[in-house]
Amino acid sequence: MDNRTGILLKQAGGYKAFIPEPLPPDPPLVFDEELQSLLSKADRALARLDGITTVLPNPDLFIAMYVKKEALLSSQIEGTQASLEGVLEFEANLTPKEDINEIKEVVNYIKALNHGIERLKEFPMSLRLIKEIHKILIEGTRGTHKNPGEFRTSQNWIGPAGAPLSDAVFVPPPPDMVLTAMGDFEKFLHGEDKNPPLIRIALIHAQFETIHPFLDGNGRIGRLLITFYLFWKEILSKPLLYLSFYLKKNRAEYYDLLMKVRTERDWESWVKFF
Repeated sequence: MDNRTGILLKQAGGYKAFIPEPLPPDPPLVFDEELQSLLSKADRALARLDGITTVLPNPDLFIAMYVKKEALLSSQIEGTQASLEGVLEFEANLTPKEDINEIKEVVNYIKALNHGIERLKEFPMSLRLIKEIHKILIEGTRGTHKNPGEFRTSQNWIGPAGAPLSDAVFVPPPPDMVLTAMGDFEKFLHGEDKNPPLIRIALIHAQFETIHPFLDGNGRIGRLLITFYLFWKEILSKPLLYLSFYLKKNRAEYYDLLMKVRTERDWESWVKFF
């Protein structure tokens, strides 16, 4: 039970980094009555959501605007201050009043999402696709010097803005373990187990955020993976489900439960929240 989610391993620099166990969890998730009820409700809600696209007169126009809103919210979680008005002005080749770099981050998110959906019509999810998406997301923005499209080769950490490694709240695996961790991650993406797709995507999102394989953009990529996975598995025929509004509204609980996975081996509370 001790290693259900991973272990803290002391590094040469004196700090401890978290090394995640490959998915799925072992021992397996406990499917109690509450989790089964939540899963059933989520399945029904997704079926209704997917059905909306069959009755909309112009679903692609609706989805295009919905994607813009999601791009804004997902970027705002990371501190971007762009507005929908600024994005629309930029797309119309007008000069926006807001910081052009922040608007580019939102526009890149839209491009990354659209690129991913088009690729998934022909190819499965893969580390190669995740890298492609990351490159589109980051290039030409404030993170452009942080190896767009490549897994990190240096240690990163999560903590207050500007905090040193010694004050980190969480330290992901060291760079020499990232490729192994992401290789295991890809195996789970393509593998099969008894967990239904909605449970699997909850595990996938948390595992990706725990590995934190890029120097920048991990949060946004992790949220994009939710949409990509549901589209790839044909649970949604159109990219209509976006969780950024919910995650932004419940940000503290979101981060707390991710940490409980790592520190208390508590997958169940995370999955129920997700």
